[in-house]
Amino acid sequence: MNDIVSFLGENIEMIYILVLSVFVGVEVIGKVPAVLHTPLMSGANAIHGVVIVGAIIVMLNTPADNILALALGFVAVVLGTLNVVGGFAVTDRMLEMFKKK
Repeated sequence: MNDIVSFLGENIEMIYILVLSVFVGVEVIGKVPAVLHTPLMSGANAIHGVVIVGAIIVMLNTPADNILALALGFVAVVLGTLNVVGGFAVTDRMLEMFKKK
């Protein structure tokens, strides 16, 4: 229990930034019209590509005995990859609509 309290005490500023960024993200995405969601997904693909690379770098620098960090890194890589692939699939379908038949 003391580990959790000390962790929270040492990283309280980062926790505030995380919580505020979640609220700002929800507000920004909530105000986007439905017509723009698919083009914005294309931009999000690039961001998630950075997330995948970052998760891989973190996993490479994690000790082999830290199973929790490795598992979370693996989940981050898998979810980021699914998001990138899904985003490109949706973008491809959107661009197919604009091709002449």
